[in-house]
Amino acid sequence: MSIPALPDPDPQWLAGLDAEAGQAALRARVEAALALCREVHPALPRPGVWLDLRGRSAGQAHFGRGGLRFNPLLFDENRHAFLVEVVPHEMAHWLVHHLEDGARAKPHGREWRSVMQRLFGLTPSTTHRFDTGRASPAPHRYRCGCREHAFTPRRHALARAGRAYRCRDCAQPLVYRGLKTLED
Repeated sequence: MSIPALPDPDPQWLAGLDAEAGQAALRARVEAALALCREVHPALPRPGVWLDLRGRSAGQAHFGRGGLRFNPLLFDENRHAFLVEVVPHEMAHWLVHHLEDGARAKPHGREWRSVMQRLFGLTPSTTHRFDTGRASPAPHRYRCGCREHAFTPRRHALARAGRAYRCRDCAQPLVYRGLKTLED
């Protein structure tokens, strides 16, 4: 594996930034990744950058909207990993999509993996390992015989209206236990 093409940001420096400066660092990292991508595809358009993504996803290349979306909660909790892994991951999607026939390429297919390895010098990974507890849009807790399940407000409303849910592992009915708290 080659050395990552983007410089490794100092984790202590990143941790010391306030929210606004942290977001500026994220935007600067997108610009650095764009410059690298333009070395192989000079006509690559500049993506818009939004920190409005919710839920468990860290980032998203949104072609219809014309840019990259990032999860601000997950970014604040994982700044270094975000700059090192998530920004190149989404920029690789952006680059592949804008290549000839890129719109037909599989999201994490051969082309995307090649960009991650050859351009960014990173091992391609399709998922992150961030703790999504605070960012999760599923605050309602249900319990079965083997574990706890998290329901979204919509799924919780369906359960309250009479829809029955069972655990896929133990087949027991899921029973409501309350809202997730900060201590959970």
